[in-house]
Amino acid sequence: MENLCEKAFSSLPKHISCGYYGVIMNKLSSALALLATIALPMSLMAQAPSLAIQVDHPTVKVSPTLYGLMTEEINYSYDGGIYGELVRDRVISHGFGSLAHWTMVARGNSAVDISADETTGPSAALTRSLKVTVTAATAADPAGVQNDGYWGIPVRPNTTYSGSFYARTDSAGIPVTVSLVNDSTGAVAAKATVTGLTGDWKQYSYTLRTGSVPLSSNNHLILTVAHPATVWFDLVSLFPPTYHNRVHGNRIDIMDKLAAMRPKFLRLPGGNYLEGEHIQDRFEWKKTIGPWVDRPGHESPWRYRSSDGMGLLEFMEWCEDLHMQPVLAVYAGYSLAQEHVEPGPQLEPYVQDALDEIQYVTGGVDTKWGAERAKDGHPAPFVLHYVEIGNEDQFDRSHSYDGRFAQFYHAIKQHYPNLQLIATAPVQSVTPDVIDQHFYMSAEKSFSEAHHYDNVSRSGPKIFVGEWATREGDPTPNLEAALGDAAWLTGLERNSDLVIMASYAPLFVNVNPGGMQWATDLIGYNALTSYGSPSYWMQVMFSDYLGTEVVQSTLANAGPRVYTSVTRNQKLHKLYVKVVNATSDAKAVKISLEGVSKVAPQATLVTLSGKTPNATNSVTNPRAVVPVTHTITVAGTKFVENFAPYSVNVLELTY
Repeated sequence: MENLCEKAFSSLPKHISCGYYGVIMNKLSSALALLATIALPMSLMAQAPSLAIQVDHPTVKVSPTLYGLMTEEINYSYDGGIYGELVRDRVISHGFGSLAHWTMVARGNSAVDISADETTGPSAALTRSLKVTVTAATAADPAGVQNDGYWGIPVRPNTTYSGSFYARTDSAGIPVTVSLVNDSTGAVAAKATVTGLTGDWKQYSYTLRTGSVPLSSNNHLILTVAHPATVWFDLVSLFPPTYHNRVHGNRIDIMDKLAAMRPKFLRLPGGNYLEGEHIQDRFEWKKTIGPWVDRPGHESPWRYRSSDGMGLLEFMEWCEDLHMQPVLAVYAGYSLAQEHVEPGPQLEPYVQDALDEIQYVTGGVDTKWGAERAKDGHPAPFVLHYVEIGNEDQFDRSHSYDGRFAQFYHAIKQHYPNLQLIATAPVQSVTPDVIDQHFYMSAEKSFSEAHHYDNVSRSGPKIFVGEWATREGDPTPNLEAALGDAAWLTGLERNSDLVIMASYAPLFVNVNPGGMQWATDLIGYNALTSYGSPSYWMQVMFSDYLGTEVVQSTLANAGPRVYTSVTRNQKLHKLYVKVVNATSDAKAVKISLEGVSKVAPQATLVTLSGKTPNATNSVTNPRAVVPVTHTITVAGTKFVENFAPYSVNVLELTY
């Protein structure tokens, strides 16, 4: 530049001073710099983001079981969550607080006392009961006991509720009135009378039918008598209508949300919930089958008691209802308080228990435990392909998992050679079919880990990402978390020859005060309603638009925090292009489709986005961030598509 300036200066009149030369040089330099800034956008346009897709070049098959569900009893996921039971602490348990959700009801001049009776119960499994001693009562002023449910009991208009309880009395023939009563107004939404009580324990059923009552969740269930008497109650239950009308089944609204995710499997019965805080608190499946009266319940590791109404058979029926396969986790001799069972003779009863459990799930009615399943109401065996041995055994400081896993592995393979066995930590003694890996990450970590499996060796076991989540947002993920989750999933899709299954955790949270033990959680709810988080909706999108093969694609010049995966369904001639734009700027991406001569001019673009990364959904604003579907026009096999800031996008093309 200086030579050009000197040449230009030499043509100026000789009387121009050196000072003027300097001024002219400065101004000329500034002008050239300005020209350079004007030219910069042209340079940037030459480096615009591009996505080159080789449609006719599949790289790997997409795992048909890639997306599924992981569940466990945490955040009131079962009791107070998906399990339809509306009565809290339906069984009177031991210890402080056993009557916390049972309180006295005394109207007018009536009088009553309630207590936990340690001396009587309806079965060998349930040896305690709720003793209700009424010393004064009339038809106008009855007395009894009430239950507040899980942060209230939901009442809907024109709805039928089914209930039951076990009871005995010292006043044979005394009727019990069962009512649903509004906390605020005292209005009775529904009422039924149960008669025939005797001095012996017996189960009684009742039905409550509401009329044109207001929708509300602030209600109690009340049991009263109109004469002095002592009545003992246990296993007091109330169910609303359930999914597929299954007796004692699951909440309809939550199951509908799960069905929309198109899950291919359910990992059950949980992670820490499987292990328990102590060995005695583990998920003992044999105590969760059969009639309720034979299920004692147990302490969960999240400091509340599980009714075990959601038992092994109920898990299997959950799978049946959503057409997904079970991934059955069996207890493997390690509990959270660093208690473990040594491999060898001490572990053998636990191995046998796992074999019995597999037989209960898969055995014919001519087998011992298959016959038990038939007795419980399900003669047909369930299909089972995957069994997981334990949970997060890398935390076992005894380092006994290698030996424990091998003992389970050899015993199960001997009886069930076709089952795929999943290890929860690295082992050396035998090679597992699959290894379970867990990832809880910040958003930035999720972005940086999006290529985690790109260069992992394919010579080892397959991978099950059994628990993963971007932990941003409380109680459910915000948009930033959904962007991180989406970036992570693009990597799992691209590598789904290796990663054969993946499931987010935790799945559920009761959003009431005291309902959450862990954030961030996929689906939130209270007694009356539920909602999906931005991460939930992102997963619905990813599952809805997933091909059978990954195709070769190259993303260039997009900068950080932009991620893609591309799959196709050759049979349907569909191409699914997923673009995650986690930046604050729109991205105009030049998309080129190679290996196809044409594409349909009409395409579908589904976008999940928000104004800021903190945008989120809640029980009061459930649809602040949801997918929006547009029909767009594409100009042949080479076109530009604009992707909004803070957005997850799926572009469906027909070729």
